[in-house]
Formats: sequence, structure tokens, C-alpha cells
Amino acid sequence: MAFLDEHKAKFDNLKVSLELKNRDHLKRTANGGNSIIFSYPPNDEVLYISKAKELFNETDYKYIDIAQLLVKFIDALSFKKVERKYKIFRATPYKVFNSGETSFFNLIISEIQLAQKNNQTAILTRTGTLFGTGIENVNIMEHAVVMGLSTPLILFYPAKIENETLYFLNFKPASKYRCTVIE
Repeated sequence: MAFLDEHKAKFDNLKVSLELKNRDHLKRTANGGNSIIFSYPPNDEVLYISKAKELFNETDYKYIDIAQLLVKFIDALSFKKVERKYKIFRATPYKVFNSGETSFFNLIISEIQLAQKNNQTAILTRTGTLFGTGIENVNIMEHAVVMGLSTPLILFYPAKIENETLYFLNFKPASKYRCTVIE
């Protein structure tokens, strides 16, 4: 299994990237950004998240499950309202998930802010949930809150890298701008 062969080196690279002495280097390689994309094969997501929770305690790190936040967003608005808005804005789903103070996007940013307030490093998990919302990784990584965090934002990101291109969920080209990628 690829997970067994690759996980130790990947997690070691993540630990090194998070060290205070490497933060300037991180910002330089991330075009001034403050984020780390931790990529892994989509089929191994559960294994990687489980291993992360063994290595990075929940006292110092806040695991933000994007799938749970999507459910929270839908529950707050009602499924019928989200469905109606999605039908209207099907071609521009970003308008459904990033409009108003109670948007899905703002919910994500609020959770990241809460981690910062509690002196925790934010780790976004289950980011595959973003597919179809119009919210791209770069929207999150370029947000002023993320750029101003005292510790880098970590995005657990189901993806492959092929010919130096990052493919979200193994098929959708994704931005590597404003981040360091651990592959």
C-alpha cells in the first residue's frame, strides 16, 4: 500500500515545514503565502487523517472537517433554500456558497480564526467536499485571515501531482500559488 511507503517521509516534511526556523523559507516558496498543501491519494484520505491525529495532538492543532461545515451550513439555511439557490446559480456555485455573512466560505474562515484565537494550527480536512462549491484552495489561501496567521494553514488535500501540475481529486487542475506543496 502506497500509504505505508510514503507517509513517514510526508509527515516528516510537514513537521519540518512547520518549524519556526523554516517559516521564512515557507513564505518565499509560497509566493508570500502562509499555507501548506499536504497532498495524498484520495483513496488514502482516511489513513492520512488518522495518522495526522496520532502525530499532531488536538491541543496544538485544530482539525476542521470541511464536510461537517458543509452540513452545518446547509442545516443553517435549510436544504430547500440551498437547493433552490444552487438551481438558480448552477453555473456560478460560488454565489451559493460564498454570499452573505453566513456563507460556507465564511464558516470555514471563522473556524480558522477560532483556531488562531486558541493558539492552534488549523488543519483543513475532507477538502474534497469543496468540489462543486466554486470555492478553490486559492480562495482560502489568499484570504487576509490566512495570510496573517501566526502558524501556516495546513490543507489536507486529496490530489495527485503530474508533470508539476496539482490535480485536486486526481482530475481537476488546482492552484499551487500561495502555498508550499508536500507531495
